[in-house]
Amino acid sequence: MLRLVHRFELTKNPKADILSGITVALALVPEAIAFAFVAGVSPLVGLYAAFIVGLITSVFGGRSGMISGATGAMAVAMVGLVAFYGVEYLFATIVLTGIIQILAGAFHLGKFIRLVPHSVMLGFVNGLAVVIFLAQLGQFKASKAAQDVSPSHGTENAHSAIDVIFNGGWMQGSEMYLMVGLTLLTMAIIWLFPKIPKIGKLIPAPLASIAIVSGLVISLNLDTRTVGDLASVAGGLPTFHIPMVPFTFETLIIILPLAFTLAAIGLIESLLTLTLIDELTESRGRTSKECIGQGSANLTCGFFGAMGGCAMIGQSMINIKSGGRGRLSGITAALTLLCFILFASSLIEMVPLAALTGLMMMVVIGTFAWASIRIMKKIPREDAFVIILVTGITVAHDLAMAVIIGVIVSALVYAWKSAKHIWVVEGRSEKEGHKVYMLHGPLFFGSIAGFKDIFDPKNDEESDIILDFRNARVWDHSALEAIDALAAKYKEVGKKLHLVHLSPDCQLLLKNAKDMVEVNMIEDPHYGVLVDYADTVGVKT
Repeated sequence: MLRLVHRFELTKNPKADILSGITVALALVPEAIAFAFVAGVSPLVGLYAAFIVGLITSVFGGRSGMISGATGAMAVAMVGLVAFYGVEYLFATIVLTGIIQILAGAFHLGKFIRLVPHSVMLGFVNGLAVVIFLAQLGQFKASKAAQDVSPSHGTENAHSAIDVIFNGGWMQGSEMYLMVGLTLLTMAIIWLFPKIPKIGKLIPAPLASIAIVSGLVISLNLDTRTVGDLASVAGGLPTFHIPMVPFTFETLIIILPLAFTLAAIGLIESLLTLTLIDELTESRGRTSKECIGQGSANLTCGFFGAMGGCAMIGQSMINIKSGGRGRLSGITAALTLLCFILFASSLIEMVPLAALTGLMMMVVIGTFAWASIRIMKKIPREDAFVIILVTGITVAHDLAMAVIIGVIVSALVYAWKSAKHIWVVEGRSEKEGHKVYMLHGPLFFGSIAGFKDIFDPKNDEESDIILDFRNARVWDHSALEAIDALAAKYKEVGKKLHLVHLSPDCQLLLKNAKDMVEVNMIEDPHYGVLVDYADTVGVKT
């Protein structure tokens, strides 16, 4: 049984949360810089976003242990706006994005993440694992080529993550060998370190690997790329800044579509990451609170010169695997990142990119749902198709589009399957001896064609017909119209149709068949028509 996370819980294990937070902060630096390059803004704009979003969501979000910051999924969507209108319009858009996300939380729209099928979740996890893997391949490019390549979605002009494989610019010779060797060494340390007696449990393996590989590179003076080769991480505190854009209706028309897009991308990625961490930690976060937390973070980013962001599955996995469970881990990561910017930029710039690449490669291995490969032949073909579809669209396009398409395809498959499960069992009533049609299955827009084919009022031999809904469910308005139409046909040929065990709400909505309903207060069901049911039941997250 999942434990619902209701109250603010800073930490249960301060040591684990602090060490895990420091590890996450190290991994955030190159990601934030790279995503800033993607969006076409200054590296500090990305670093400030990682700090602000990470801190606010850790304090006010709906899920402890989840890490948020600047992300590639949102950065890719920003490119066009920054290129055409400039960074000030981006800040205004981020403010509006935050407001939209806060409203989504206030109206409890986050609960609809529960409608995402498990097959879509598997595709989401696998797709992001592939995207993270492809992002790391950019670190194996020569310096100039690495900056021209989007770390998560290809080049600046192409939004496909797989483009990184085909656009050239790879390291050559000893430079490549050293980069590969240090990356593999980092991965080996992360795998082996926990097995060392006593010491292995004192320090998170990712943090130990970064320290060991960094020390090796510095002491041997190895010529390999470092964080400083991406950009300088030195800077001051973010300052309050009202976006310098015209406050006109024309400006709103420019930024509103992108604001909705960014809000959707951010919430989908954040809520799916929240769901994944729920499963890993056997607890349950609060979706509406997470929407408000993400929105508050983005609203703040817009007023402090940052590019905004959302939950990061890679860094969240690092945090969870390193033992970070409380909100203190995310707070520590954000504050440590700020300390890097203010005081320790020279030290952080010395960290080899190979160490951080190896760390993220281990995240890929831990994130990918390997079990989904084994079960492909055991699950329905439709679900296997959805897994592959969502994975492919996530890699080729973006997460939000992949999830939306996956949910739509899953819904259509479900509707098609349900439409075929409508049938009747014919019999006789015990008292009057009238003919009885015992209806089975869901009656909705997809099954009404089959429902109509079952009955033939003109050629039905009986003058009194009983249609029993005891084992059927009326789902929508199309079903009600089909019942009304059937009643009208029986009436036209002078035959009497009795509708029994039909729910009270259905009775109220019927038109032609109202007088044909026979009410049994003891046996009649009390299920609701689906179109009305959502408004009568409040689900709080």
